[in-house]
Amino acid sequence: MDCQPIICVEHLSKAYKLYDNKGDRLREAVSVSRKQYHKLFFALNDVSFSVNRGETLGIIGTNGSGKSTLLKILSGVVSPTSGHIKVLGRVSALLELGAGFNPEYTGLENIMLHGTMMGYSKEELGSREKEIIRFADIGEFINQPVKNYSSGMFARLAFAVAINVEPEVLIVDEILSVGDIRFQIKCMNKMKEMMKSGTTILFVSHDISSVRRFCPKSIWIDRGILREAGETNLVADEYEDFLRCAEAREKKMIQQEEKNEKSPPTQTKDGSIAKILDVAVLTFLDQPVESVAYDEPVTVSVTYDVYDKDVTAPVLGVALFSIDDDYICGLNTLLDSVVIPWKLGRNRLFLQYPQGLRVLGGKYYFDVTLRDQTATVNIDYQKKVKNIQVNSGYVAEGRLVLPHRWEQPTHSF
Repeated sequence: MDCQPIICVEHLSKAYKLYDNKGDRLREAVSVSRKQYHKLFFALNDVSFSVNRGETLGIIGTNGSGKSTLLKILSGVVSPTSGHIKVLGRVSALLELGAGFNPEYTGLENIMLHGTMMGYSKEELGSREKEIIRFADIGEFINQPVKNYSSGMFARLAFAVAINVEPEVLIVDEILSVGDIRFQIKCMNKMKEMMKSGTTILFVSHDISSVRRFCPKSIWIDRGILREAGETNLVADEYEDFLRCAEAREKKMIQQEEKNEKSPPTQTKDGSIAKILDVAVLTFLDQPVESVAYDEPVTVSVTYDVYDKDVTAPVLGVALFSIDDDYICGLNTLLDSVVIPWKLGRNRLFLQYPQGLRVLGGKYYFDVTLRDQTATVNIDYQKKVKNIQVNSGYVAEGRLVLPHRWEQPTHSF
């Protein structure tokens, strides 16, 4: 892969004028004092990044974040308000369904139209026509006006045209999600071939698993601002944490006050039985860390003071939660038949995870509690007492990466 940038974006912004009503637009146009009746909405705001030749860059973000606007500017469909872009090479873009196609033309006529717009002669397009038709695989519909196509047929034709004009930059904006599964697989395989041949690809998808698998690097755009850029796993972890937190806030907005009232109070030394003083996550070298690999052996160290030693069989519990408050795993000494240290003064107990936390990459936290022998009455409860960043290069769905292996049976059917 050439380390020479093929795409350079510097301080790119795109602003739209928003009016409260239609009349304000006219009033602004005829205003002698040039009074402004609009408010500026920035679809993109001071975005800068570069893409090297041959790289595949994932672009992630919620709906309305500015992803499509960015791709339209890079494709030459929309002009920026300010900033600079430089694209060194022929660009082929798969934007929203139907972009660049005349609905009154047949599929065959649209092939010629699109190719001409890309700068190809009729002779050059003639040599590619058969391959485009073969890849699209829409049968006799190739001779029908595209306004009669289903969304799936439209996607087939659009992708077939885009990849067969030999672009140096291929831009794909979510359009593949409308095709059938077999066609999606066919498209992904073709894009992998293009990656190997040195084509630069910008890939937009709400399927973060696909972005993780397909794109070594990614950028995350949020409300027009570039939030993160770098290795896909790290960018995607931050983005998914953001989504989970946003969802959790929305779900719990109404319930938050009630939840706060029910949260166990933090106890003070005066009149209390015991107090949790410190919680740390340690590596096998007993070094405190803030970040661990998902399969790295770790130890949770809990330090607590005891003020009343006459407590029967107290219980220590440690619970792991995701940053958006999903309950991952709760362990306690009652369930594991462990007697905890309980002498007056300072005490310490280790909880070891010899195979690591085994969760997917992201931010997590621990709750720690001291309880009575039935594990129902809190002696001390510390919520979100320790945060931990878990790093995982493993791409999967859900929350956990369970130990597993794949193997073929020794005997055939």
